[in-house]
Order: sequence, then structure tokens, then C-alpha cells
Amino acid sequence: MERKDYTAWAFVGILIILGLLATVFFFWQKSSQTEIEMAEMVEMMTYEKEQLEQEYTDLSVEMEGFSYKTNNDSLLKLLDQEQARVQLLLEELKTVKATNARRIAELKKELASVRKVLVYYVSQVDSLNHINTKLVTENRTVTQKYQEATKTAEQLATEKQQLSKIVSIAAQLDARNVVVTTLNSRNKKTTRLSKIALIQFDFTIAKNPTAEVGQKTVYLRIMTPDDGVLQKRATDLFSYENQTIQYSCKKEIEYGGEELSTTLYWNVEEVLLAGAYRVDIFIDGHLVGNQVFNLGK
Repeated sequence: MERKDYTAWAFVGILIILGLLATVFFFWQKSSQTEIEMAEMVEMMTYEKEQLEQEYTDLSVEMEGFSYKTNNDSLLKLLDQEQARVQLLLEELKTVKATNARRIAELKKELASVRKVLVYYVSQVDSLNHINTKLVTENRTVTQKYQEATKTAEQLATEKQQLSKIVSIAAQLDARNVVVTTLNSRNKKTTRLSKIALIQFDFTIAKNPTAEVGQKTVYLRIMTPDDGVLQKRATDLFSYENQTIQYSCKKEIEYGGEELSTTLYWNVEEVLLAGAYRVDIFIDGHLVGNQVFNLGK
């Protein structure tokens, strides 16, 4: 009887030992699998970081090449600022750990923001090139019409029509020297995004003896970094190029043909996004000036 009891207990002990060994093996295998998965995740994050670095490098090269496509000093200055910003972000990216997912995501957003600004600059250069080409063509046409004006009355009429178009273009107003100032609730200058209570827009309407004088309405249209429009009411609309578009604020002025400085304000009542903004200025149904500015940078 005692021998049988001993055998039974030995059998139970063996089962317990086998069970413990199976448990240890299970957790060891699971730990190994977890380590493999973690290593794969780190490898994937490292790859994503390397790809992002390459995107920043490519964008920097693209911006450098783009600077040769324009001789506009204002655009070149803005482009240099953005290129310097890209270089700083790239240097930061190189020092950020691949496992810092939050900062990597923020740097991706920064890259998207810079790309938006670059797209706007490209459109501005294309527009300027198109206008220059058009003006050169028109100048050649007008010169040719002057030379042939003495030949026939029909040619003289065509020449007058061309001159009328040029005068119409010359009569359009021009807003220059646009300065954007951000103020806090005490009307003190501030660059802190959370403290901005008022945005002040100062600019000068150039002297133009050919323009129609009298009372005019100045419309400001403030574009946000996500391509929205700052607007107080949905009914704040005006006509531009045969369509109705939104405006942010407006002001009535009395224009007498001489240079006129004026100021408009945007009262901040919404949460402002950090990034590149653009203000467009319209008078008499024409876009007469614009300016890009950054908030929270």
C-alpha cells in the first residue's frame, strides 16, 4: 500500500514539473515573438523616418531649383525663408529618434505646410510670367499697330481699341507695402498665437491719375493655412470676376487719385491655426494686392 502511494505521488510530481516546463516554454515563446514584433516595428519606424528625411531633402532641392525661375525680389526673399525653415526641420529630423512617433508626425505636418506655401509661390511665379509674356506680346502688337496706323482707317481703329484696353488696365488701383501686425488684447504687439486678439493690416494705395476717383469699398480676404477664409458672417460676400466670393472685412474710403494709406482690422474671435496665411486686397472688383504672413512660427 505504501509503495503504490509513493508511485502515485511520483506520477503527480512528474505531471506538475511537465506543466511548469510547458508554462515556461509558452511564456518564453511569447516573449520571443513580442521581441520580434517590436524589432519589426522599430525597423518600420526607422524606414518611415528615412523616407521623411528624403522627402525633406528632395523639397529643399526643389525649392533651390525654383529660385532660378523668378527674379522677383519679394518672392525670392519669401522662398529663402521657407528654404531655411526646411533646412532647420531637416536637421531636427536627423536627430529625432525613429521611435518618437509624435514628433515624426508633427514634422510630417510641417512638410505638408511647406508644400502648400511652395504651391502658392509656384502659382504666383506662373501668374507673373504669364502677365509679363502677355504685356510683351501686347507691346509688340501696339508697336506694330502704330507703324501701320497711317495705312488704313481700319488699322487705326484697331490701334485705338488696343490703347483703350491698356488704359483700362492702367486705371486699376494698386495696393502696396502691405504690413501685417498682430496685437494682444491691450493693443500691444505679440507673436504668441494664443495671445493674438487683433490682426492689423496696413497698406498704401498707389497714386493713379487715370483711376476713377470717389468713394470705394476695400475688401480684405484672409486665407487660412488649411485654405479656409476667415469670416464673421456667411452673408459677407462680394462680386469678383463674375462670381460671388467671401470676404473677411471691408472699409469705405474716399480715393482722390493721390497716394492713400489705410488700415483694416480683423478681430480674432476664433482659434487660429499656426502656419502660413495670405491676405488678398480687392477694390472695384479687382485684386489689387496680397501678402503672405505666418502666425505661430
